[in-house]
Amino acid sequence: MLLGPRRPELDVQCNRRMRLWCVILSVCAAGCLRGQEATFRTSAPLVVLNVSVFDRQGKIVKDLPESAFTVYENGEKQKVTTFRQEDVPISLGLVIDNSASMKNKRERVAAAALEMIKASNPRDEVCIIDFNETTTLARDFTSNIKELEETLHGLGASGETAMRDALRLAIEHMRRHAQRDKKVLVVITDGEDNSSMETQADLVRAAQQSEVIIYAIGLLGAEEPASAARAEQQLNELTLDTGGRAWFPNDVAEIAKITPEIAHEIRNQYILAYTPSNQALDGTYRKIRVAVSIPGATVRTRSGYWARREMGASANRPGG
Repeated sequence: MLLGPRRPELDVQCNRRMRLWCVILSVCAAGCLRGQEATFRTSAPLVVLNVSVFDRQGKIVKDLPESAFTVYENGEKQKVTTFRQEDVPISLGLVIDNSASMKNKRERVAAAALEMIKASNPRDEVCIIDFNETTTLARDFTSNIKELEETLHGLGASGETAMRDALRLAIEHMRRHAQRDKKVLVVITDGEDNSSMETQADLVRAAQQSEVIIYAIGLLGAEEPASAARAEQQLNELTLDTGGRAWFPNDVAEIAKITPEIAHEIRNQYILAYTPSNQALDGTYRKIRVAVSIPGATVRTRSGYWARREMGASANRPGG
């Protein structure tokens, strides 16, 4: 299944934008035919948070009680209605840069991605999306490690880098086809986006609306300093706003240590849910802050959500 056909980049940018949105619409239509997502009905909006807690040394803090957490929305304290820490199965999307500059890195990237899959919950479902200036669904959701390994080692390298377009299509695919309630994307790229039509702001909003956590590994050592700085800023913004994190290793060999770390974090997050005290579904953006009563601890979760009308009709279950 192709999210975007493998063909030379079109010369006219408006045609590329039209193609991107046609693909998004086709993914949405396919999702409607596939069946309804796992949801439950509720008369009030429910906000679900996946929360990571780290100590001063950067190690994950486990086994905290509910009383250690306080959730704020737009500065107002909220009542937590669901709390637990457990290793729930997830829908994981690996979004891998296969532009020409990745040619000498792809085998190490494939090996590191495979190690992440092996370190993850065996009930996870995983899809692989590769991109250059276009985006391809190289492997749809599966838990078969052998199939995933074959796909990872079969990826090529050519073309330019349209990372934001790839992530937007990945979000739509996750939203329509993922069978798990917790959804995570891990993007691996080696340069600044130089080909996307999707804007950074629209991508962040789409990720937050779909409750997708994004992690990123930026292999930016070969980039010009100004280009690397822009790419790092964009990846940091995208990951922090969705509750994830970005890594910027100096050498491609370092990702072998990073990918299992991502899997370990995902498997040790707290799940909190609350019904906001302001239940108006007025389309406004609501800022979220989670505090813990542990001196020096760092808390990471998504930075906010959009109070959209569909929240009142259904919401993702807080768990797997």
